[in-house]
Parts: sequence; C-alpha cells; structure tokens
Amino acid sequence: MTPATRSSIILFCFAFAGVGLSIVWVTREALRIQAQREARLAQGEQQLGDMVWIPPGRFTMGSIDGAPDEQPIHDVKLRGFWMDKTEVTNGQFARFVNETGYQTLAEKPTGERPAGAFVFSPPASIADWTNELQWWRFVPGANWRHPAGPGSSIEGREEHPVVQVAWVDAVAYARWAGKRLPTEAEWEYAARGVLVQHRFPWGNDLLRDGRWAMNIWQGEFPREDAGEDGFRGTAPVASFPANAYGLHDMAGNVAEWCADWYAHTYYRETARTRDSRENPTGPETSADPSEPGVLKRAVRGGSWLSTEKTGAAYRVSARARLAPDIPLQSTGLRCVRDER
Repeated sequence: MTPATRSSIILFCFAFAGVGLSIVWVTREALRIQAQREARLAQGEQQLGDMVWIPPGRFTMGSIDGAPDEQPIHDVKLRGFWMDKTEVTNGQFARFVNETGYQTLAEKPTGERPAGAFVFSPPASIADWTNELQWWRFVPGANWRHPAGPGSSIEGREEHPVVQVAWVDAVAYARWAGKRLPTEAEWEYAARGVLVQHRFPWGNDLLRDGRWAMNIWQGEFPREDAGEDGFRGTAPVASFPANAYGLHDMAGNVAEWCADWYAHTYYRETARTRDSRENPTGPETSADPSEPGVLKRAVRGGSWLSTEKTGAAYRVSARARLAPDIPLQSTGLRCVRDER
C-alpha cells in the first residue's frame, strides 16, 4: 500500500466517523425536540386543576461539572406523578390556615427561641461566601404573614409564593391538600422538562432567548439587587415561561422543600446499586460536613437571593439543604400527588 493510498484511507475513516457523529447528534436533537413537543401536547390534555402530569421515565440525575454533592451522575427511573404548576402561594396557604387554624413554626416559641423567623439582612462585607449565616438575621415576629418582620405584610401579594415556612409546615400543608412533598429525584426530573443534562429548565444558556427566565439576584450581592429580571424580592408565581412539562419557576423565586433528608455523599452511595435508582426516596438520615450533627432536609431550585457566587442554586442539578425547623424569607414549597 502506497503512502498516498494509506493517507486517503485514513482521511476517509475520519470523514466517515465525523458523519456518524453528526448523525448521532442530529438524531439525539430530533428525539429531544420530539419529546418536548409530545410533553407540551400531553400538558394540554393531562392537567388536574393546578397540577400537571409528569410522565414516568428515566433520566440522568446530577452533574458532571457541578458541586461534589451533585456527583456522580446516575440514571434514575421514576413512576409518573402530578406536580403543582407553581409554588404554593400566600393565598393558597391562607386558605389552609383559615380552614384548619394551623400555626406555623415561626408563629410559636420554640425552646429558648421566641416566635419569629430568619430575614435577609445584608452585611457590610462578606468574609466567607460559604457561610450563609452572614446575611440572615433572626427577627422576632417574622412569619409567613409578615415575611420581612412585624412591619411587613402580604396584603396585595396573594399570588406571591408563601415563605417563612419550615419543613414541618410544608408537610402539614401538603397533607391538608391531599398531596405530599416531592423527592429530590422527582423534583430534578420534573425541572429538567425532558432536557438531558442541561443546566437550566430551558437549556444551557443563563438567558432564554436573550431575556431573564427566572427571578434571581442580579448585581453585587448582597448590597444591591439590580432587578434586571423585573423583580426585587419574590415575584408573583408564573411570572416567567413554563418548562416543557408546564411547570413555572423551577429555577429561582423561592427555594422549595423536598421530602428527602440531605446527605452530601448520597449520590455516591446511590450510584453503587441498581435498586436505589428506582423511585429513590433519599438517604435514611442526614449528613452535612459543613455542620456535623445538624440534620437537614433537601431544598431545591434556588431563590430570588441566588447568585453564581453563592453556588448558583438555580441550576436544575444544584442541591441545597436546610434544617427542617428553620423558616427563611427565601424558602417555600411545591407539592406533588401520586397517580390515582
């Protein structure tokens, strides 16, 4: 075989491989677009009041380049379920309280802590970006009716997401509504909206078609929120376009409680066995090396306070955690319901 013939064969092989990869990519994109189209069609047919149907399926959970607790990526299989289109609003939570007389954790003294909740209180400077306690202050009298303290109100903000609800409050609301909190796996699966390994519910770009598609912090955190997305603080639910499943605000606005305990090594343990990848409900207990001994529940979606500096919690794979007895001005809930 002459050198010229060998070179021609090598070039042909490279070209053939390139064509093959192109076909694979085009096929994958076509399947993704078809899945999005089918999800949108199904969304129009499969709705239950304020909920949408999330079909059963498999997805790749986690991130190859995210935080250590988002790794390794692993395939998960889930049964179908219904999910609230939006975060639970002040108006919805008020109906729950009016009908049941329920008092949230923030409205009752707990041990040596008086009734109250944690309110965003920007410090003059940030010494450690991993220590979120620097920008939170416990305010007596703060609760879901007065999210920023006794002088604040939710009057006229009935369509804003409820905040200052602890995990036990979220569970109580969900039970009253005949629903439950989502698992971390259900939450991420639904947030991805049929997209595979994308960073956001709409794709990989921070902006969607050149516009903000979520309510997060823009500007120099924590001094000034520029409000480039149109809001400072929470936004009315569904202020931004829904994902392919018809879910709004799966990134930003308020962080959402999940049913699972949080454990930083859970994905590593999950990836080892096949059984734990089918309808996983999370670890049996909690483990957070940043606060050893403090039990925490998983929180997802990021909030109006989220920034790149503080971990970009608005990414669909990002995992956050919070002690179940801590009500925050940036944390709310969204419910799911099993297939009937």
